[in-house]
Amino acid sequence: MVCVLDYMFINCHSYFSFLHGTLSPSKLLQQAKKHGVEKFVLTDINNTSGCLETLRLNKKGCFFPILGIDFRNGIVQKFVGIAKNKDGFEKLNRLLSKHLKEEIPFDDKCEVESDVFIVYPFKNDTEYDLTSNEFIGISYKDLHFLQLEKWNNYLDKIVILHTVSFADEKDFRLHKVLRAIQENTIISKISDNDLASADEVFLDEQNFYKYYGAYPQIVQNTHNLLENCEMIDFKFGMNKNKSRFYAAAEKDISGKLDYERLVNLVEKGAKYRYGKITKDVRERINKELKVIKEGGYISYFLINHDIISFALNKGFYYIGRGSGANSVVAYCLKITDVDPIDLDLYFERFINVFRKTPPDFDIDFSWQDRDEVIDYVFNKYGLEHTCLQATYTTFQINSSLRELGKVYGLPVDEIEGLIKSVKNGIIPDKRKSKLDFEICNHASQIKDFPKNLSIHAGGILISEKPIYRYTATSHPPKGFPICQFDMYNAEDLGLYKFDILSQRGLGHIKDTLAIVKKNKGIDIDIHDIPKFMKDEKIVKHLEKGDLVGCFYVESPAMRMLLAKLECKDYLTLVAASSIIRPGVAQSGMMREYILRHHALDKGKSLAHPVLWEIMPDTYGVMVYQEDVIKVAYHFAGLSLGESDVLRRGMSGKYRSREEFQKVKDKFFSNCDELGRTRELAVEVWRQIESFAGYSFAKGHSASFAVESYQSMYLKAYFPLEFMVGVINNFGGFYHTGLYVQEAQRAGAKLEAPCLNNSVWLTSINEDVIFLGFTHVKGLESKLIENALSERNRSGNFKSINDFVDRVSIGLEQLITLIRVGAFRFTKKSKQALLWDAHFLTNKKPVVAVQNKLFNTKSKSDFKIPELHYDKRNDMLDELELMDFMLSSPFELMEKQEWKGILAKDIPAHVGKEIEIVGQLITTKYAKTKHGDAMFFGTFLDKEGQWIDTVLFPEIAARYTFKGKGCYLIRGKVTEEFNFFTVEVSEMKRSGWWNPDLG
Repeated sequence: MVCVLDYMFINCHSYFSFLHGTLSPSKLLQQAKKHGVEKFVLTDINNTSGCLETLRLNKKGCFFPILGIDFRNGIVQKFVGIAKNKDGFEKLNRLLSKHLKEEIPFDDKCEVESDVFIVYPFKNDTEYDLTSNEFIGISYKDLHFLQLEKWNNYLDKIVILHTVSFADEKDFRLHKVLRAIQENTIISKISDNDLASADEVFLDEQNFYKYYGAYPQIVQNTHNLLENCEMIDFKFGMNKNKSRFYAAAEKDISGKLDYERLVNLVEKGAKYRYGKITKDVRERINKELKVIKEGGYISYFLINHDIISFALNKGFYYIGRGSGANSVVAYCLKITDVDPIDLDLYFERFINVFRKTPPDFDIDFSWQDRDEVIDYVFNKYGLEHTCLQATYTTFQINSSLRELGKVYGLPVDEIEGLIKSVKNGIIPDKRKSKLDFEICNHASQIKDFPKNLSIHAGGILISEKPIYRYTATSHPPKGFPICQFDMYNAEDLGLYKFDILSQRGLGHIKDTLAIVKKNKGIDIDIHDIPKFMKDEKIVKHLEKGDLVGCFYVESPAMRMLLAKLECKDYLTLVAASSIIRPGVAQSGMMREYILRHHALDKGKSLAHPVLWEIMPDTYGVMVYQEDVIKVAYHFAGLSLGESDVLRRGMSGKYRSREEFQKVKDKFFSNCDELGRTRELAVEVWRQIESFAGYSFAKGHSASFAVESYQSMYLKAYFPLEFMVGVINNFGGFYHTGLYVQEAQRAGAKLEAPCLNNSVWLTSINEDVIFLGFTHVKGLESKLIENALSERNRSGNFKSINDFVDRVSIGLEQLITLIRVGAFRFTKKSKQALLWDAHFLTNKKPVVAVQNKLFNTKSKSDFKIPELHYDKRNDMLDELELMDFMLSSPFELMEKQEWKGILAKDIPAHVGKEIEIVGQLITTKYAKTKHGDAMFFGTFLDKEGQWIDTVLFPEIAARYTFKGKGCYLIRGKVTEEFNFFTVEVSEMKRSGWWNPDLG
């Protein structure tokens, strides 16, 4: 007789049974320990997300978790699949993946017949035809049915099926809330049929005997079932990426061919990159290759090289970044364009003998090319071995309050009011508002709960063994399969993602190169970065902050930082790319860096000698991710492996892990042993903690700086083409309207969309830029496609009559084209054209237009009285239809009497109160260290020069930005490191001119 709790629980859910279970894997193990349970089966509902995390948390081997899946159609359980071994887990994963992909319900009978146990829920009115691996699972509530004679023949096939989903009754109430969110209904409409049973908790020994003590055979059956299951060992940390690149065909188990291939590619690339291979280059290459080989990362580099080679063959522009940019091997393979020897990039950040994970490569493509690259990867390596990296959408306070507010039936304004109160630190009083208190209580309980699977921004997993060995896959509509665990679990497992990303900055560059080639016949070597670094024209753009449209350096914050640093060179720009990140700025070290940059001797005296010695190029200030490793290694005496644990632990999920806490403790104990004062150790730790999770690796920053230089080069030498490239990739940091103004400032003649000159995207001919129809709100793309096809086939349109004869169009669309100016080639006023439009489409059905044999004169060709024309009406049309205007917004100001100084005169008024009129470009919300709201506002004056403002909390409480438009600003001019800011004391917005008021 077996009477232990270990053999009861074959159907345990974690909170990865999305919007159903309430136990995190950690809490599930805690509950198991509390009840003396060592062996149980984790069977989340139609999901395997919790499997890896549960096994990882069991690294000390205190438990014996077995893996399985609870297969359900909605809330209805069809069967529980329990993996006997790894093969069984793979088969269950394949079954679940098939149903998720095809969106078909599960049958009553499971089709998997080997390496698994299948448990069907007990139904008294069902006849079971069971194979050797199939059982009937019975709840204690159904045990009385076994008194019936029909069940005597099944007694050796019946096992205990007691489901675990919660910790206690409080968790069950939370389950009810989650189910209401899942069903998108109010909680009062949730019935018992929508819910699990309230008793789905671990049973203690007393209740176990109470329920099952009289059924020893069923207990023994359950024991025997679990005794025949293995605890799957995934060998965490061992590389499971595709381990051989060529070996599948060559049967090269050792990977020798792959290594020889890598060496040959690196040798070839080194000659291309360096010409003559110096002793330093040779030593660095050999050092990296040795570590790459010993770490088992050969295929990781070869696959990244393969992806890059495909892109190069297709003519796709890309940029490689990430910690892998610290690698000379990556530089030689053209994965990155950053020379780590020239930049003295820290090798140990890239990879070290203690590090268990490969370097990180982020490869950015134009958003137009990325999908084709992903297609290539899946086609090359196959769906058996390839999937997208998953992430989890989790509940955060605001989203939790919104979801819970809806569940409890609160009106939207009350929900938003509650969110605002909580944001300001006001927690509802239970005595005054029990409902609000309950909502907030539930919101805190489900914070960080996973809500559903989502897709990582660009991660792709390529495994040596079938991906189903480790996970089931989910299938977004019309998308590639995604795994069911996040990047942290993937790294723990030993599956390291390949990041295929997209950004519009690369689209700017790619399209500009194509325009310059087409219109001017010039081929630009955009990879000639050393030439760009020395270019005086680019230096002038940096000095003046003339950077609109340039990748990563165009924002107000970056423009301010570059001005304060008086940036003129590549290395300063590299540092700025990391300093601007939230961590460095919020730790106070951005300001410290600027101070030391301007006062080198003073900076050296302020820095701790060891920190100055470690980081002389950044004045003893931690700026890059590898600085954490340097400081931990040299300042605190940690090993390189421990230092890398510290760096990784500073970001996201790793910080809560036990190994991170051990390294933190050792950091301080080592500092004590080395004689560092506790005050200094605490301050250095504060700096590490505040920025390490947000800063860039130096190679990553260097890659960003390379792309910035490429953008700056194109802006300096081909400003009009560059702005067209930016506009056609739908901007960058700013709204399209600013890029239109920037093109005008650079000398372009900007034309509104025209039916005889424009296409869908914006185009350029010499210095004339025609805006594309894509910018016109409410215009149907199919209509424009037909119009352009007709224009290409039969020539330009001669009149509005000609257009209506040749293109099928309704009145509303015709009016939109008239108002945006698309018929101005007719030389007729908009009023006349609108008259024509109504006449031509009056009661006329919209039908497919056939070409006419003869052109007929329309009866609408008559003259109407000359009507008053005011350019400002056109500006209002442009503003409504395109959200920007082609003339200066100052011309449309209602308050034309507002005057003030110009932006160029601001430096002469430091410490003085000024008035200035500016067009609002962008705003930024911030909080003081005391939690008070403040704002930054960026404006342009009439000459297109920048005005930077700040509204401190007292002013921010009185004045606010009221949307786009022109503002009268009053305030005091301040200056810091030659950067000028207006501290606002008063601010008013002018309305637009109203034609009805004259």
